Amino acid sequence: MLRRTEKVSPLNTEIDEAAKPKVRSPLHADYIPAVLWNKAYRAAAAADGRSEPLVVGLMRADGSISRYQTVAYPPGHPSFEMSLRYAERLVKTLLWMWGGHRVIVGGPAPVGKHIQKSYSRRGERAFDANLMSTAYGRKFSVEATTADSVPPALEKTRPLGRHLDGCRIGFDLGASDRKVSAVIDGETVFSEEVPWDPRHQDNPLYHYHQIMSGLHQAASHLPRVEAVGGSAAGIYIDNRAMVASLFRGIPAEDFRKEIQPMFLRLRKKWKVPFEVVNDGEVTALAGSMSLNANRVLGIALGSSQAGGYVNDRGNITGWLNELAFAPVDLNPAAPRDEWSGDAGCGVQYFSQQAVFRLAAKAGICLADDLSAVDKLKAVQELLHGGDERARLIFLTIGDYLGYGIAHYADYYDIAHVLILGRVTSGEAGPIILDRAGDVLKTEFPDLRGKLTLHLPDEKSRRIGQAVAAASLPVIEKK
Repeated sequence: MLRRTEKVSPLNTEIDEAAKPKVRSPLHADYIPAVLWNKAYRAAAAADGRSEPLVVGLMRADGSISRYQTVAYPPGHPSFEMSLRYAERLVKTLLWMWGGHRVIVGGPAPVGKHIQKSYSRRGERAFDANLMSTAYGRKFSVEATTADSVPPALEKTRPLGRHLDGCRIGFDLGASDRKVSAVIDGETVFSEEVPWDPRHQDNPLYHYHQIMSGLHQAASHLPRVEAVGGSAAGIYIDNRAMVASLFRGIPAEDFRKEIQPMFLRLRKKWKVPFEVVNDGEVTALAGSMSLNANRVLGIALGSSQAGGYVNDRGNITGWLNELAFAPVDLNPAAPRDEWSGDAGCGVQYFSQQAVFRLAAKAGICLADDLSAVDKLKAVQELLHGGDERARLIFLTIGDYLGYGIAHYADYYDIAHVLILGRVTSGEAGPIILDRAGDVLKTEFPDLRGKLTLHLPDEKSRRIGQAVAAASLPVIEKK
């Protein structure tokens, strides 16, 4: 259902036609991959002699700047409405991939004004503006200017993890289960998954004691604890939870007082180096470590979608990589994210939410009283039993993934893509990956030859992030 403030611009028939995928999804016939629509738009605008430069700059609190340059139809052009739609989807994509508390839109003045209105307090992207403000602790703003006034890029990177010495605990907090591992000199001696339901809990003590319980369980398998590293869905800065869907059931004031500093309190309790970062970054780290390679994009298909990126130097950037909010389907009637209310975002395509949505289309009825974990298991058990309906679900997710990877490659320099998460468990993972490879081979043959898709073994898919998280802190030598 559309929010009252939101209006949908009609798609251009010619561009819409050019964006039709060659590989048609068995359970999603009206899917319009963002990569194809954007490509068709850019080609048409660039071929028009009246097009103008459009440059978007994103500034972050650490002083880093990201910059993206493209083209737009000028005001008065018959296709100018397409420029507004393209720019709005582009800014949304860049914000959740790269992040920023200040957006600078350089190009036709009406385009900049449209973005300002969209991201105003009552605009259709107020949710995104508010979360960016919360994430960076600064007022969010959009500046409209000329293309040549957007400052040059200034990217900052830093090394992450890869410390395997000593006795460590690693944990990973998802929306349907929490994982913990005990690691000694890089070797896992204990791993555990425990189902939980954090999103519907309004008491901060629930989260604190659940996490502490997992840490104690892992500690019981170690002679001593010298470091603790964790990953969790959301945005974490200096071990403080700034934005996290895991804790959305917590009242705002309790979140500020109890949840934001929770990991700092845990560090004080354990009295060892203690680091927590976004789960997507740990996904990419796990991939880089297991492949012994860089330029890795990690995508975790779990209760939500997590993304992370390791650059050509093996470092992480200051980017957000919150791919769950980045649009991948440009059909205005695309499925909507239950949290932001926006259409076509990654969470509805690369998570168990996609499985449940597609199950209904495939004619599979999942009991309402089942937990999310049990619903996913039920679908995967049907797949294991040879149910063709279940197979169609994961083929469709494979279609999403193929077009999604091509879309991400417009913004990330990728040599390897690592797929993790509970949705990839069992026979589902190979089906998804093979289908994604078929999409790339059919639609993007040049790109297919430049990158490799990876699916870790079953244990790594489910527990790997907790192990990689254990490598985050540095143990100070005495």
